[in-house]
Amino acid sequence: MTFAATELAFRAASVALLLVLAASLLSEFRNVLAARLGVAFALGSAAHAASYSIGVSSLVPAWHAPLIALSTGNIVVFWLFTRALFDDEFRLRWWHGLIWAAVTAFSLIGCLWIAPGGNARFSVTIVNLIVLGFIVLAVAQTIRSWSADLVERRRRLRLFIVCAAALYGGLNAVLQILIAGSAGDIANTINTGVLACIVAAIACAMLRVDGADLFPVAPEPAPALAPLQPVAEDADQKLIDALMHLMADERIYRQENITIGVLATRLKIPEYRLRRLINQRLGYRNFNVFLNNHRIEEAKAALADPSQAEVPVITIAMDAGFQSLGPFNRAFKAVTGVTPTEYRRLKVNAA
Repeated sequence: MTFAATELAFRAASVALLLVLAASLLSEFRNVLAARLGVAFALGSAAHAASYSIGVSSLVPAWHAPLIALSTGNIVVFWLFTRALFDDEFRLRWWHGLIWAAVTAFSLIGCLWIAPGGNARFSVTIVNLIVLGFIVLAVAQTIRSWSADLVERRRRLRLFIVCAAALYGGLNAVLQILIAGSAGDIANTINTGVLACIVAAIACAMLRVDGADLFPVAPEPAPALAPLQPVAEDADQKLIDALMHLMADERIYRQENITIGVLATRLKIPEYRLRRLINQRLGYRNFNVFLNNHRIEEAKAALADPSQAEVPVITIAMDAGFQSLGPFNRAFKAVTGVTPTEYRRLKVNAA
């Protein structure tokens, strides 16, 4: 089999797997933002698999240019996908679409006008610097929010997906910047083979994790502040009691930048054990939701207190441990269904 035929086979395998993955996510989790972005990312990756070649060329067929543009814009989708995957409160904004459209349009213009005009190297360099920038943003988001995920198998899978995609995309971007001309059939065959292996590995890994864990069908409800399981092992129950003492009596959730590692240190237990305890015994999937539930309970009491009727909402939010008003308002409404101001008004009218 020639290198060209092998490369075509790898491309076809990658596209087929990505289309199956997109169809599966769409059929099972179409109402979940992270899953919908996963579908978009899979389709953009299919465009990449069908169109990508290592090296710089000033002559791109007209039918090829839209695929390359979609492949380039897919890096924005990748960034949004990682945000939705790790941040339960993430919501798409209109300017996210503008960013995707701008990157995609620049890539299309580069293929059809800039490169044919003799500036192929400039166009390719700018596009791939943009790609590297969004990869850095995605990895930074993963590092910042990874420890807050309390579902261990989901944490590992999410990290694998982000690292594999970022490593492949980053290496390809660097190669595109460094290689002046065509890299040849051997390099492209190796590249498409690596892509096919990565796609297959991600698809296989996703099959090993409960889809409801990776893409919860509904927003995580606020569990009760007491253990969900009335009968627990003695050691676990003592840890739960100690944890609730820290939260309810010492109000450790008020501390700035409190992490699960800090909490584990206070309890003198390994971090993995505390993560499992909060997840399996108390029913939380995310550490930040666990903290915010306690913060919101304090805020609800303050907002309903007639003696604090003149205290600004922002003061109550920051006293409870929130760093700004926006996240507090969003978290409060997600739990209660109303804004803090509406909640205060309802309590005053009911008094």
